[in-house]
Amino acid sequence: MDSEKEYLSVGEISKRSGVAVSAIHFYETKGLLRSHRNKGNQRRFHRRELRVLSYIKVAQTIGLSLEEIKQAFKAIEKKERPSESDWKKLGKAWDTVLTEKLILIKKVKSQLGQCIGCGCLSLKDCPLRNPEDELSKKGSGPLLLIPSK
Repeated sequence: MDSEKEYLSVGEISKRSGVAVSAIHFYETKGLLRSHRNKGNQRRFHRRELRVLSYIKVAQTIGLSLEEIKQAFKAIEKKERPSESDWKKLGKAWDTVLTEKLILIKKVKSQLGQCIGCGCLSLKDCPLRNPEDELSKKGSGPLLLIPSK
């Protein structure tokens, strides 16, 4: 294990990152952050987790779910010290997700004007949700806008 100087308490990592202690604990329970216990049984986070927290906050700001974030982090989760190329791989992993989100945003932006005056988004022939009723057999809702999981 590295020198204790490499590790921060939850309060220190919170102060340095601007992320609430409760959020840090939450991200840890979701498997997004790693910590260990020191000899005094206090939780400590490696300084690397500051970068991870930054990625989490930016990813959430642009609309990525915690599951999407976690999937992207799989490339670095086992590494104690991710390299520059590891962080680039993480960015590439998000490239596909972000491209899909951009396509969705453009689609909504280009078709939203057709909904002015309608207000329902529940018609079978809604051009935004279900053009020409092609998807009615798959169920209701915005099937084209919200990718299936």
